Amino acid sequence: MENNTEGKLFLVPTPIGNLEDMTFRAIRVLKEADIILAEDTRTSAPLLKHFGIDKKAYSHHQHNEHKATAEIIKFLKEGKNVALISDAGTPAISDPGFFLVREVLKEDLAVECLPGATAFVPALVNSGLPCDAFVFEGFLPVKKGRQTRMKKLAEEERTIILYESPHRLLKTLTEFIAYFGAERQASVSRELTKMYEETVRGTIEEIKSHFENNILKGEFVICIAGAEEIKKNKKNAKDI
Repeated sequence: MENNTEGKLFLVPTPIGNLEDMTFRAIRVLKEADIILAEDTRTSAPLLKHFGIDKKAYSHHQHNEHKATAEIIKFLKEGKNVALISDAGTPAISDPGFFLVREVLKEDLAVECLPGATAFVPALVNSGLPCDAFVFEGFLPVKKGRQTRMKKLAEEERTIILYESPHRLLKTLTEFIAYFGAERQASVSRELTKMYEETVRGTIEEIKSHFENNILKGEFVICIAGAEEIKKNKKNAKDI
């Protein structure tokens, strides 16, 4: 790490399932960091132990990040290097991190994000849907604003990517049928990089039918064809 008067905040991606996806650089940065912040220390402890990182991690999550940020900035100004990890994937992508990054940058302090695991990228590339332009929505609102968001996304021309939990998947797919149409092409991936990784492709109706009769476990990534793709398919069908 650079030897500056002020420290640097490092955002360190961690595997989303397969420990072999941890990078050499990520391990080095965590070993050299003065302070490690983790979304859930109970989750990060086995990971750190597995890679021989003998350091205590301190909790940094959505419930304490506002209060803790001032102290973290103080550490950075004292020359300490701080590494932030989430439970899985890249910090700040549907995980804590954005607020801390914004406040650190306001103080004109250095921030560096390492490349690494993010669930939506392999799900998109593996979906068979256009990857040249896409919109990442993360988790949809559970209640307030959900219908408004659905209506807007129904007109979105780019490929749409969302995260969903197992207990809400079927409800969400049912809503997609109502707003997007049963025949809209989609892809749903679960347990990415793990032993039981699965990707189901087809119409939203077909995918819903599959998961009504199969196990609903793991974290889910949903990719949906954009409205522009539907227009292209209809035009091609007319030209045939």
